[in-house]
Amino acid sequence: MANLRSVDFHCDVLWKLLEDPSLSFEQDHRGKLDVTLPRLQQAGAVLQTFAIYVPERMEKSMLPILRSIDLFHRKVLSAPQMTFVRTSADAAVLMNDGSRIGAMLSLEGADGLHGDLAMLRVLFLLGVRAAGLTWNHANWGADGVMELRGGGLTKKGRAFVEECDRLGILLDVSHLSDRAFWDMVQLAPKPRIASHSNARSLCAHPRNLADDQIAALIQQGGMIGVTFVPQFVKAIGEPEIDDVLRHIERICELGGERQLMFGSDFDGIESHVRDLNHPGELHKLHNALLKRYPEEKVDRFLAGNALQFLVMHLPS
Repeated sequence: MANLRSVDFHCDVLWKLLEDPSLSFEQDHRGKLDVTLPRLQQAGAVLQTFAIYVPERMEKSMLPILRSIDLFHRKVLSAPQMTFVRTSADAAVLMNDGSRIGAMLSLEGADGLHGDLAMLRVLFLLGVRAAGLTWNHANWGADGVMELRGGGLTKKGRAFVEECDRLGILLDVSHLSDRAFWDMVQLAPKPRIASHSNARSLCAHPRNLADDQIAALIQQGGMIGVTFVPQFVKAIGEPEIDDVLRHIERICELGGERQLMFGSDFDGIESHVRDLNHPGELHKLHNALLKRYPEEKVDRFLAGNALQFLVMHLPS
């Protein structure tokens, strides 16, 4: 039986800490967090990406973004088992070091930057290595996936994309409108990621990716993070692990065997796929995958693909 090693490209622990700074990442006895250090250890975690998400009720400025980064340092990186991942070399170390868990910062929605690229450069200096331009709605840079007009990138949005590419910040398409997705994919040849999206052909939620979008990411050498958001997994009824596997199979059918990873959205969801309530239950997905795929392929899905991508595309 293969040892469980996992990479998760999206969780919302920092949002919950921003809302309630008294919560503990290292040992959450109140059950308020899905992702905790003990549960990451149970999941054989190699790397966890922590999203900076500012909820709708908070001001759209740099302040809550900077507070989230402060919480990341004080609450997450303060655990001796966690190590900050900012460079290709940092990611390479994790491929062979089972004693540490990598922690990477991503920005989910750039509203608070107000189109100021100096703020983007500051976030890069503070260690942010992935960025989604929008959340679900429109902002200064683009329309999100739930914005009815479905607009693409604005002039400032295009400048944001170009600066991310120059700096080495990975661009995340998961929340973009379809038009903005194609604008971003076509703007430059650098590979994009969809940190937490599934296959729209299996579950017709607008946050999922159409087959041609999946194919475009695969052709670029980008990454697709299969997510555990119930309404993105199955349109009707309670989703199960077998329903998650169907999205994996669809991405593989489209040629994405080496572009597949996971982005759980733990702590950003109120309900869960049955038997996938937190990272401590990831072994159940691992076991289900081993019944369908060889061990080497399962390891790539759960960890290897994402790590290799980071080694290739994070700045040196």
